[in-house]
Amino acid sequence: MRIVFLGTNGWYDSKTGNTVSLLLDTEKYYIVLDAGNGINKLDKYLTEQKPVYIFLSHFHLDHIEGLHTLLKFNFKKGLTICAPKNAKKILNSILKKPFTVSLNKLPYQTSIFELPRDISKLPLEVKALPLKHTDPVLGYRFEMDNKIVSYCTDTGYCLNAVKLADGADLLISECSYRLGEKKPDWPHLNPELAASLAKKAGVKKLLLTHFAADKYLTLKDRVTAEKSAKKIFKNSLAAKDTMIVKL
Repeated sequence: MRIVFLGTNGWYDSKTGNTVSLLLDTEKYYIVLDAGNGINKLDKYLTEQKPVYIFLSHFHLDHIEGLHTLLKFNFKKGLTICAPKNAKKILNSILKKPFTVSLNKLPYQTSIFELPRDISKLPLEVKALPLKHTDPVLGYRFEMDNKIVSYCTDTGYCLNAVKLADGADLLISECSYRLGEKKPDWPHLNPELAASLAKKAGVKKLLLTHFAADKYLTLKDRVTAEKSAKKIFKNSLAAKDTMIVKL
């Protein structure tokens, strides 16, 4: 399995990168996690004809704004967008004129699945659980290619995040806040909380992403976060745009 970080910023694009999106290149499928502006790089990494699945954690703009670039792709095996409850209503209200091209006008077949209701329709081993945020958000756990990958973004520390990450080969976790920063009314993780989550869940590797653009002004700031995380969970790494990790 190959993991490609297409965008690693939270909130908005900056000199450090695009808003959050990443690719899991698996044996049978391309799985895209969130669709911030980083998704525009996706075509550079699609080397085979495989079905494409986009899993949206929630509908905040930094996680869906890249969907307006879907017209540039040619997914010959089709596209399935998987997202939380009310996805069809929400996405179809945005992905249309005068904002962008509607899904039914794209040059390939598309469909929307609402999770967890439609999860049994997927040919994937995936679990979705609600996380802790200001608006409804889902975290995901994928089991494929003899690996377990957990994705938890836009969340405070919570039991469901631990469940999703339990024993995973890789936990991809948000790191919006700087060391020691917490805001109970706007739940997110900082380096030590993400590392504590990884340690509690017994994962093999932690990759930090979704760095808030107004807090992590340079890539050196991410290195500082990585060092802080390593003090709690040694196998921690801060992601950056176009980073590739193999499992």
